Formats: sequence, C-alpha cells, structure tokens
Amino acid sequence: MHPFLKINKWRVAFFVVLGIAILISFQYALTPEKTLKVLSPLDFDPTLVDDSKLFVKKYHHIGPFSLVNQHGDTITEQDYLGKIYVADFFFTTCPTICPVMTKNMTRLQEEFKDDPEIMLLSHSVTPEVDTPEVLKAYAYRMGVTSKRWNLVTGPRKEIYDLARKSYMAVKDGFTDEDYSMVHTENFMLVDKKGQLRGRSYDGTDPEEIEALIEDIYILKASYKK
Repeated sequence: MHPFLKINKWRVAFFVVLGIAILISFQYALTPEKTLKVLSPLDFDPTLVDDSKLFVKKYHHIGPFSLVNQHGDTITEQDYLGKIYVADFFFTTCPTICPVMTKNMTRLQEEFKDDPEIMLLSHSVTPEVDTPEVLKAYAYRMGVTSKRWNLVTGPRKEIYDLARKSYMAVKDGFTDEDYSMVHTENFMLVDKKGQLRGRSYDGTDPEEIEALIEDIYILKASYKK
C-alpha cells in the first residue's frame, strides 16, 4: 500500500472516532439527568389525601410517630432521620398480597444489605393481632434479617393517621372493622428529610421493585453533589 494511502486511512479512522465521541458527548449533554420529585399532597389522588392536607403544596413531611418493632424496641421518626427508606403497610395474617410484598421487600434488603444509608419500615395494619412476638415470628419466617428493617405495631389510630396523613396510602372511608382500607400494595420512598420522593411503587410487581431500586440509587447519588 502506498504510504500516502496508509496515512489517509489512519486519518479517516481518527476523524470517525472523534466524530462519534463528539456525538456521544452532545447526546450526554442534552440528556437531562434524572431526578426524583419531592411529592406534595397535590401530587396524589385527592381520595388518598386527608382533608387537613388537601391544600399543602410543599414542605410535606412524614409526621412524628412512636411504634414498637419486632424486637420490642421503640421506633420513632428520629431513627429514620438522615436515612433513605422504603415504607409499606401489611398484616401478618394476610393470605394474598402481603407475602408477595414482604418477599419483594427482602429483595431490597438484599440489594442494600451493606448500605447503612438505606432502611425499611413495615407497618402492621392489624396491631391488635400483630404483637412484637407475632411480628418477630413473621420476620423469621419471611427472611427479615436486617437490623435496618423494622416491622412495627402500635395504636391503630396512629398507624392509620400515618397511612393517610403522612404517606397518602389509604383512601377515605376507613371504619373500625375494615382494616383492608388501610392495606395497600404501594411502597413509598422517603428521603433523608422525611419527604416523599418519586412516586408510589407497586410492591407486588417485580419490575416496579427494580424501578424502585434504580430510584433509590438516583436519590442516594443526589446527596453526593
């Protein structure tokens, strides 16, 4: 091959690679970085929002609570301050979606087992049945191993108020006899300030769990900027 042709061949290759690199750089620069919205009550179906929260446009936070976990320890909002966490509502005698939800929570437990920034919080909606001893047996049976995953029980009204006024997780119409009104398949993502982020995730859907995991990493990365 003539030396001139050989030089031109390498020059063409160089400019092709350079052009591809420039195009990739432009695409990266023009692609907006994914962020998670801070949710307010206005972002939810109004039937999920307590009347006292209907017109709160911003600065919504998870309210204070004091509940007891599967080990008999008192758990409050202070235990979750400065942590990213996922919350849900369940009951140990539920034969349908709860075992699926708990299994998917264990997927999160495994994914973030070595990450002290990530915690989990499962509220029993039948606290009269789900004593700490019952929750502990359920935790053992379902593979709950992390010290950062609390299964909590306490006054039913307090748990209901959390579900409706803090997490926007239950529709209006609750009665003393109807625990299913509190029960929901949604997982809620909460940031280090106690704010709801992103959206609600279907805790029975494996694809939704993978989306939740991705969003947790996005939220976690946002604190490093």
